[in-house]
Amino acid sequence: MALLLIMMAPLMHAGDQKSEPSLYNRLGGAYAIASVVDDFIERLLVNDVLNANPAIKSSRDRVPKAGLKFHVTMMVSEVTGGPEKYTGRTMKDSHVHLNITSQEWDAMVADFKVTLAKFEVPEKEQQELIAIVATTKADIVMSAN
Repeated sequence: MALLLIMMAPLMHAGDQKSEPSLYNRLGGAYAIASVVDDFIERLLVNDVLNANPAIKSSRDRVPKAGLKFHVTMMVSEVTGGPEKYTGRTMKDSHVHLNITSQEWDAMVADFKVTLAKFEVPEKEQQELIAIVATTKADIVMSAN
């Protein structure tokens, strides 16, 4: 996680001494991120591909929706350069028992992109967010099928 935070530090423009605002700031901060996360999690909860996985269903029955939204908001806020600190389990520890497949991963990413488009997140920021999400794939996807 620390390496990801270092990589997400504000970038310097070539020949310019001003640093670009953090992704967190470009996204609008905690309230804007929380709104996007809220919509995204609601999409995941009704996603037929994800709901076909009994391990995901069981996990959803145990984990309150509000708690999930809170943890995802804190994580996104932290990795995009905000002051919030994610204190939950690692991505691997949180997902290892879910047997998530590549197809389920792709369904999640598709829902994420729909949410980003709904909130009119600029293309550059969308690409940065998708790249951050991609760094977690190896810890989340446990099956190629």
